[in-house]
Amino acid sequence: MARDIIVTLDVMLARRKMKAKDLATAIGITEANLSLLKSGKVKGVRFETLAKLCEALDCKPGDLLDFGETNPGTPAAQPAESDRFA
Repeated sequence: MARDIIVTLDVMLARRKMKAKDLATAIGITEANLSLLKSGKVKGVRFETLAKLCEALDCKPGDLLDFGETNPGTPAAQPAESDRFA
């Protein structure tokens, strides 16, 4: 099994009882980009964006990201739509 970065942003949103739309507005990114980040379908995230996420959610980067084994069926292990046909 592969070891990947696992995005746990959805868990923190639930803990803070915050809607993704409200978070996107608070940190100045589109809902579409936040959705891609939540699903783990991004190759990277800027430190500035990570800092804004942490400030808005009152958390640390480690609360939003994890490193571990993923199952082949989880979103973090699947290639992004744009990578499938490359």
